[in-house]
Amino acid sequence: QVQLVESGGGLVQAGGPLRLSCAASGRTFSRYRMGWFRQAPGKEREFVASISSSGGTIYYADSVKGRFTISRDNAKNTVYLQMNSLKPEDTAVYYCAAWGPTSIDYWGQGTQVTVSS
Repeated sequence: QVQLVESGGGLVQAGGPLRLSCAASGRTFSRYRMGWFRQAPGKEREFVASISSSGGTIYYADSVKGRFTISRDNAKNTVYLQMNSLKPEDTAVYYCAAWGPTSIDYWGQGTQVTVSS
C-alpha cells in the first residue's frame, strides 16, 4: 500500500507562487506515475499535471501549462507541484495521485489552495 500526504497549501495573493509537496510511503514509489488533480467549489475534479515514474514524461493541463511545474524526487518519495503566477481560478483543493497500470490506485487527502485577488 502507498499512502500519499499533501502539504504546502495555503492562502496566496494573485500572481504569487506556492509549492505543493506530496510525500509517499512505501518502497515502490518509483514505479508509479504521479500527478496532481484539483477540485474547485461547485466543479468536478480536474487533471492538473502528471509525471512518469522516471520523470521522463510530463503532461500538463492547458490551463496551467507555462505556470506550473511538476517534479519528483524518488530518493525522497516525494512529488512536487511548483505553482507560479497564480490566479483566483486556481483556487481549489489539490490532490496528489498515483497511477496503477489502468487507473489511479491512490489518492492523497487534499490540500487547500486559495488565491486572493
